[in-house]
Amino acid sequence: MWQYLPKLSFYPTLVYNVLLEKVTSRAWYTRIDGTVLVGALPFRSMTKTLVENEGVKGVVTMNEDYELKRFVNTPEEWKESGVTQLKLTTVDLIAAPSQVDLKKGVDFILEHRARSESVYVHCKAGRTRSATVAVCYLMTAYNWTPTEAINKLKSQRPHVWLRKPQLDSIDCFYKENFDKNSCNV
Repeated sequence: MWQYLPKLSFYPTLVYNVLLEKVTSRAWYTRIDGTVLVGALPFRSMTKTLVENEGVKGVVTMNEDYELKRFVNTPEEWKESGVTQLKLTTVDLIAAPSQVDLKKGVDFILEHRARSESVYVHCKAGRTRSATVAVCYLMTAYNWTPTEAINKLKSQRPHVWLRKPQLDSIDCFYKENFDKNSCNV
């Protein structure tokens, strides 16, 4: 039953997020540092703003295929806008990115950072899957602990929602990349 929850809740929760952005101070996306923006689905209508105003040259997509069928750019459309997309499929609500995907995401961001380019890291709402990648990037880029990186992200994007699977994945990333200990997540 749990495996169907993300797919069943996709459109209702997407509408909910759009409404919250309209009636509260919740931002659709937030710049975290000179490189990373964390956000919700980047609708096609946002492409020009992201590319021209924010300098986005890379996109890390944490969504499943069904989440990308409407409203957002295809990889080809991103490419036509001068943007490289890295897709790291991760199940919504109940999963965290794998360690392999976290490493791919962080490396992708660091490659763009080395060229002074911005990267938009997103999932559906910009709260969980994308936040997990952003925390791992912050730990790597600034040599921060998980707590320091989470606190930085939450100070700028307060509605981030990291639960046990994401926190375990972040801790494992830290152990494997900074403590040189292995873990099983």
